[in-house]
Amino acid sequence: MNNITRVGIVGTGLIGKGIALEVEKQSELKLSTVLTRRDISTMNEYPFREALTNSVDELIGNCELVVECSGDVIYGTEVIDQAIKASLPVVTMNAELQVTTGSYFAKRGFITEAEGDQPGCLASLHENVLEMGFKPLVYGNIKGFLKLDPVLEDMEYFSKRNGVRLDMTTSFTDGTKVQVEQVLVANGLGAGIAVEGLLAPSSDDLNETGAELAEEANRLGYPISEFVLAPKAPPGVFITAEHDSRQKDALRYFKMGDGPYYTILQNFHLCHLEVVKTIKRVINGGGVLLNNGEDPTLSVAAITKRTLQPGEKVDKGIGSFQVRGEAVRLATNKNHVPIGLLVNAVMKRQVEEGEIVTFDDVELPESLALTAWLETTNKAPVNI
Repeated sequence: MNNITRVGIVGTGLIGKGIALEVEKQSELKLSTVLTRRDISTMNEYPFREALTNSVDELIGNCELVVECSGDVIYGTEVIDQAIKASLPVVTMNAELQVTTGSYFAKRGFITEAEGDQPGCLASLHENVLEMGFKPLVYGNIKGFLKLDPVLEDMEYFSKRNGVRLDMTTSFTDGTKVQVEQVLVANGLGAGIAVEGLLAPSSDDLNETGAELAEEANRLGYPISEFVLAPKAPPGVFITAEHDSRQKDALRYFKMGDGPYYTILQNFHLCHLEVVKTIKRVINGGGVLLNNGEDPTLSVAAITKRTLQPGEKVDKGIGSFQVRGEAVRLATNKNHVPIGLLVNAVMKRQVEEGEIVTFDDVELPESLALTAWLETTNKAPVNI
C-alpha cells in the first residue's frame, strides 16, 4: 500500500461518522469515500459531504481499505462481496454480519472485526494475555441491563435519549447484541459456550464470577465465551485465565489474587474511537484481529418473543419486537434461521412463543447473505 492509505467507509450513522472523524486526523490515512443509502442532498450536516457517494463502484474504485459499519447484514454483505472481489481488505464493526456471512468472506479474502466493540476488544486483550503467559478460560463481556422482551415505549425513549436507532437500542436491551458478540468471539478465538443462550450470571464481584466460570470451562474441557450481568461494573471486557503455578507468588504480589484463576479487566470499550488502531494494524501487516472463522461451530438463532402467525411479516429480526437472538450450537440446530437473515421475511406457519424459527417456518427473499449462509453450513439449497 502507499504511504498514505485511502480509506472508504460504509455507513453514515453514529459509528460511521465517528470513524470518519478519526480517520481524517491521521497523517498516514485519507478519507476517500463514504458510502450511504441516504439522499446526499439532505446531508448538509455531515462533516465530509464531498466524500459521500451512493455508488458502491465509486467506493471500491477510490480506496485501498474498506471499513463496513452499516449495521445491515443483507446490504453489508453485498458491499463486502464487491470489496473482496476487488482484493481490498475489509475491516468491520458489524458483529451481526460477521456471525451471519463473515465465514463466507473469510474463505475468500481479508476480513477482520475492529477493536471498539466488545468482540474486537476481547480479541486484542486475548493477544495481550497470551503474550504474558496466561491461558484464557473465559472470554467475558460485561452487560449492565437485560430485558428479554422490552416494550416499544421504553425503547423509543432510550433511542431518542441516546441518539441510537430504535432497532439497535432494542437489540442491546433484549440481549441479541451480546449473544451475537459472544458467538463471534467463540467462533473467532476457538472457544465454545457452556449452554445455549449462555449462562449470563449476575455478578457483584468479577473476580469471583470469573473464577466460577473458569471452573465451568475446566469442567467442560474448553474455554468459554460468556457475559455477566454486572450493573456496578465498568462497560468493558475481561478474560479469566490460568497461569504457570511457578508465577503464583509474583501474581499475588502484583495484586492479582491467590489464583489459580486470574481475571484481567479492560474497563472500557470506546467503539469508533478505537477502529483506527485496527486500520493501522491491517495496513502495517498485522493480520486478522478477529473474524468468524472459516468453520464456525456456533450461530445466533431467532427466538420468538410471542406467537408468530402464518402470513406475518418480519421486517428485520434484529432489534424487533417479534424475535430476539440466542447463541446456539450449529451441530444440534442445523435448520435454524440465523436472526441476521430475518429481513423482509414472511411466516409460513405458526411458531409459538419461545421457539426457534426454522427454515421450514418462514419464507426468505433471495439474497447473497442467504447463499453465503447455506454455503457456510453446507446446506442444500432451500425453497426460498
